[in-house]
Amino acid sequence: MSRSVGRNTATLALLAGAVVFGMVLASGLDLAPTGAAAPAASAGAVAAAPQEIRATGTSYMPSFADLAERVLPAVVSIEAQTIERAAPGAPRGRGQNPFDFFFGPRSPGGGPQREFRQDSGGSGFVVSADGFVVTNNHVIEGATKVRVRLDDRLYDAEVKGADAATDLALVKIDAGRTLPYLPLGSSEQLRVGDYVMAIGNPLALDHTVTVGVVSAKGRSIGLSQDSSFENFIQTDAAINRGNSGGPLVNLRGEVIGIATAMNWGAENIGFAVPVDTLKSVLPQLRDKGRVSRGYLGINIQNLDYDRAAAFGLDKPEGALVTRVLEGSPAAKAGLKHGDVVLSVDGRPVRETRDLIDYVSAQGPGKQVELGLLRDGERLSRRVELTEREGSDESEGSVPEEQAGGLEWLGLDYQDLTPGVRESYGLPAGARGVVVRDVAATSPLYDEGVAPGDLIVEVNGRAVADGAELEAAVGTIRPGGFLRLYLQRFDPRNPERTVSFFAIVRVP
Repeated sequence: MSRSVGRNTATLALLAGAVVFGMVLASGLDLAPTGAAAPAASAGAVAAAPQEIRATGTSYMPSFADLAERVLPAVVSIEAQTIERAAPGAPRGRGQNPFDFFFGPRSPGGGPQREFRQDSGGSGFVVSADGFVVTNNHVIEGATKVRVRLDDRLYDAEVKGADAATDLALVKIDAGRTLPYLPLGSSEQLRVGDYVMAIGNPLALDHTVTVGVVSAKGRSIGLSQDSSFENFIQTDAAINRGNSGGPLVNLRGEVIGIATAMNWGAENIGFAVPVDTLKSVLPQLRDKGRVSRGYLGINIQNLDYDRAAAFGLDKPEGALVTRVLEGSPAAKAGLKHGDVVLSVDGRPVRETRDLIDYVSAQGPGKQVELGLLRDGERLSRRVELTEREGSDESEGSVPEEQAGGLEWLGLDYQDLTPGVRESYGLPAGARGVVVRDVAATSPLYDEGVAPGDLIVEVNGRAVADGAELEAAVGTIRPGGFLRLYLQRFDPRNPERTVSFFAIVRVP
């Protein structure tokens, strides 16, 4: 009897040990059921450290097939034809006869002009059931004829409006039926890291789908001559030639951007116009064919911490006025360079984009109230806007005479003389001190100061020669900020001026 009890006890002990060993092994191999819920955190639980990144959602990659299936029917390809006329024998396009190269045109002295056709294209998407289609301005710009391909059918399109500043265009087709269209989402709510899908016609491969994430927002890449309205979404969803004008959509199938450009020197760095920009100009494109924008007549830049402190602000918010154009609404209202715009119609201006977008959205003839900071004093100015026109602004040996230097600044400068003025191509009305050289170790080098720049003011005080420059700099105490106001002229066209501030801390 005792032997039987002993054997049973031993068997039970072995079974218990096997169960415990199995549990330990399973936990070590992470074989816990995937559907098991984690225990709820207590009210006093400590939050994860800021640098810790925790996985959320499912542990598998989602399929974008359903999203593509919903979006594809509203994506179109754009065909743009440009017809040009030239005299017989003119060496244009594919129509040149090789015999003409050796023997000249066979119909010398006249004859009807020949037509030459150039084809280009891009992408677009339907935004209304009655056939309005959005694309890029550069896709249809200058085209003699525009056609839209949808569902393997080709429709003649009417260009309803275009806006070069935002590179957007609106065309209309009559399909004789109700069309599927894409809803417009919000680019403001878009976050870096969100999934996006680009659909278009790259390299004539229609309805090509690529997927990626939002890489950055608010990019300005100098694509247009006037980059004031550049506010691109950057994405690694592949954008190639032919994608221009196609939609960038979120996981809900809403358009959040319009594919516009790519970086030729990189892999999968593409740019899209934010859909909020489209929504702001779409009514005018549809109703008027063009976009009218309010205009202040100032050049502005964002503030960093040093610039904010130099102008008496405790945080880098506002738009720093670097230039007030002569005869502009801002000049008539009394704005000056060095003013910091803190608000417009009571709305805070945290960066230049806030001011540009708000003022541009107002029509010509509207008045806006600007809240300013000038020399530490807060004041307001009411400005009556005019219409913004297209802007063409841009942003040898040197005589040794009257050269000077500020050692800690690493700056060589010289007074204005007729010879110096001629050497740098400075206009007769320019006043200030010419920058002759900037040392590579100078703090002004990082601020973009270059030879030929004209120092006009030091901390708001006008300087006419090197002595006044040295005296003005000498009044600034160690730890204070030196604010140089400079102008840069285009030697080929002195009327084209770039004005800017260079801010450095005095050691």
